[in-house]
Amino acid sequence: MSPALSAAAAGFGTGLSLIVAIGAQNAFVLRQGVRREAVLAVVGICALSDAALIALGVGGVGALVVAWPGALTAVGWIGGAFLICYGVLAARRVVRPQGAALRTEGETAGSRRRAVLMCLAMTWLNPHVYLDTVFLLGSLAADRGPLRWTFGIGAVTASLCWFAALGFGARLLGRWLARPAAWRVLDGLVAATMIVLGVTLIAGG
Repeated sequence: MSPALSAAAAGFGTGLSLIVAIGAQNAFVLRQGVRREAVLAVVGICALSDAALIALGVGGVGALVVAWPGALTAVGWIGGAFLICYGVLAARRVVRPQGAALRTEGETAGSRRRAVLMCLAMTWLNPHVYLDTVFLLGSLAADRGPLRWTFGIGAVTASLCWFAALGFGARLLGRWLARPAAWRVLDGLVAATMIVLGVTLIAGG
């Protein structure tokens, strides 16, 4: 295996290992994929955001992230509060399930806007994304010397593959989620994930 291919493969594997872990972003992408709402927009935001953060890390910006602990603490508090609120809304859906009524064009557009805003918040209001993606991946990329950008491209590719598979592959669960009880289980898992991560972020701050 050539050095360039080896660096790209290492970047792909490292990026995938960081992204696949259960988190608020993955839970949100999964839910949007199952509902088939704004999937392309959500997948695009997640992949492009990761690409931008990885590029910052490979470019050597990671040291700045560590140098601003106060900013990370503030982001943690804001992001934690946001996740808890979203988790409470998901828990409310468990207690009071919403019907699958057809949406009007205006309601669909509003739902798409909400999905985009929530996706942006879950991506950029999580301090761990800066530590993991910018600092950790950036540090590992720096060890590759002149091949650090090849390593970064591998990590970006892993992010794109994962979010595309999660978002567009989630529709395969449609048959199982045709039952209202199954939706309540999914919303319960989303609620638990969001609330636990939100409390963790605030406690860690």
